[in-house]
Amino acid sequence: MRRVLIIIVPYLWLLALFLIPFAIVLKISLSDVAMARPPYLPQFSWEDGLGAFLSQLDFENFTFLTTDDLYWKAYLSSLQIAATSTLLTLLVGYPIAYAMARAPDEWRATLMMLVILPFWTSFLIRVYSWMGILSQEGYLNQLLLGLGVISEPLIILNTKVAVYIGIVYTYIPFMILPIYAALHRLDSSLIEAAEDLGCSRAKAFWLVTVPLSRNGIIAGCFLVFIPTLGEFVIPSLLGGSGTLMIGKVLWEEFFNNRDWPIASAVAVVLVLILIIPIVLFQQNQQKQNEAQS
Repeated sequence: MRRVLIIIVPYLWLLALFLIPFAIVLKISLSDVAMARPPYLPQFSWEDGLGAFLSQLDFENFTFLTTDDLYWKAYLSSLQIAATSTLLTLLVGYPIAYAMARAPDEWRATLMMLVILPFWTSFLIRVYSWMGILSQEGYLNQLLLGLGVISEPLIILNTKVAVYIGIVYTYIPFMILPIYAALHRLDSSLIEAAEDLGCSRAKAFWLVTVPLSRNGIIAGCFLVFIPTLGEFVIPSLLGGSGTLMIGKVLWEEFFNNRDWPIASAVAVVLVLILIIPIVLFQQNQQKQNEAQS
């Protein structure tokens, strides 16, 4: 009985937190917009029965997504921004994780705390602070002007550059922590053996350290890419109207246009896109657990 409960509880959790909400969103995506509360039809009625209810559902909203350039451009733009941001986060996060793993033991706990420390404050406040840093009258431009590096303020806010900065800053702990865990478990004798065989430090790093930290790199990339793909707050605050991401389109359809069926269709397609990296991430985690056991 205990074994059955151990198996059933995760599936019940999945059912409650994902499948039921997804089923509701899927039902709304097959409905039609209406001046009602809630703003879509049909509504299920016990008097009409399930057959009459299902007969009124259709895929018209998904067909509409294929006819409007806005949506597929938003999906492609989101994929491009998410992929670029993930690469930038990896380039910044790997050296930090490597330095943490090579730091003296008495410093590692402090360095770990500094990485996690931003989570103690509100995500929204941290993104807002970058608006004050990156604006034309912000601290960054004032510093560069004061040092004589630039002669006029840089236009960074409301550009893709600002979005990349915000995403890297926000999600870099998700990249650092799994890479640090992989590097921390790395046997230093393997690097010493490579150097004894004639490898330079740089060559040993690329031939030994990086391949053995691959699982951490893959996990970190997935942990950054998956939430970034549907990001709304950062592109809205730092990217302005010129940055097209599917999270912003989703928000506008829900709250500005009050078109819940179209917004739900956009959300369903986004979930289907995210299933691929989520499945790959789970497979990588499973392989990593099997290798450790």
